[in-house]
Amino acid sequence: MHRRTFLSTVSAGLGAVALPGSLWQEAAVAGVVRGASPYGPLGSPDGNGVALPAGFTSRVVARSSRPVGGILWHPAPDGGACFADGGGWIYVSNSEVPLVGGASAIRFRADGSIERAYRILDGTNLNCAGGRTPWDTWLSCEEIFRGRVYETDPYGVRIAQPRPAMGRFKHEAAACDPDRRVVYLTEDEDDGCFYRFVPSTWGDLSSGRLEVLCGGDPVEWRPVPDPAPGTLRRQTRHQVSQARHFDGGEGCHYANGVCYFTAKGDRKVWAYDAVRERLGSVYDGGGTLDGVDNITGAPTGDLYVAEDGGNMEINIITPDGVVAPVLRVDGHDGSEITGPAFSPDGTRLYFSSQRGSSGGSAGLDGVTYEVTGPFRH
Repeated sequence: MHRRTFLSTVSAGLGAVALPGSLWQEAAVAGVVRGASPYGPLGSPDGNGVALPAGFTSRVVARSSRPVGGILWHPAPDGGACFADGGGWIYVSNSEVPLVGGASAIRFRADGSIERAYRILDGTNLNCAGGRTPWDTWLSCEEIFRGRVYETDPYGVRIAQPRPAMGRFKHEAAACDPDRRVVYLTEDEDDGCFYRFVPSTWGDLSSGRLEVLCGGDPVEWRPVPDPAPGTLRRQTRHQVSQARHFDGGEGCHYANGVCYFTAKGDRKVWAYDAVRERLGSVYDGGGTLDGVDNITGAPTGDLYVAEDGGNMEINIITPDGVVAPVLRVDGHDGSEITGPAFSPDGTRLYFSSQRGSSGGSAGLDGVTYEVTGPFRH
């Protein structure tokens, strides 16, 4: 379970792409070779049950159903993101439970202590992943039949707003592409699609056009005829016959002209080259990373991918192709790692064990962690 591998290049058919900070290489896949993590091997689990490389430390910042910063932390913590806040920062986390769902935020002072916590979204359903926007809002996605995207305020000032123009389907994650002024969206179905939303006005998600990725080299984007179908109407993923399908779309992250997204059934980290409009993958299984799920990145071009199951790790995929674990949570075999996100200065990584050590389906034993150390940023 602790093999370390290289992915020397990306999947065949991508061609030569040179994008600073990305994982694109100059040739087709030449196989996988063994390599070492840039952070070194994992040590023994610490007092919080987290195995880390030398020089890194962990702390528990919140536990589901227990007080933190003036509220009870929500059950089943899922997708998350960090936002700058003066000298401090805010970590936002979704709650993947039925009916109450929603999202909460923890505000940290400059020294890392918790100032307060508060709700930013209530009364929604199975809020799974999402994504932050360039204008500092959090898109919280419902992973249900005809689910919606809600645009929320991490600072707790503005009321959350549904964004039905972004589609009514089993949403998973979102990633904003400020270069093309679109938002990419994943769908958690075994024949789910990969979408992009083109707002009428960049920065305003209340109206726009939903498009679906269709096969080909280069790929093609086609409009979804009915983005918000009624209960008995054809679902978005079945409205365009040429649409390409992915088995269990999960996390989504955009950087330097590439949108990376995971598909748990495919066991891949896909990579959409938005410049050349081509699709390939940077991880096809076979390494230390199992159960690909939430994904985030660093300015160095490193990707960090959380496991849903596997052995409860977050793995790094570096620009030169190293795939290796950077942390592991022991004793949480019935859970999954969710919500990885870096503090604005890149020195702290936040994430959760959604169901904790008990593995209970209600997520009442969820744990949210912070890991501090010499991350590459």
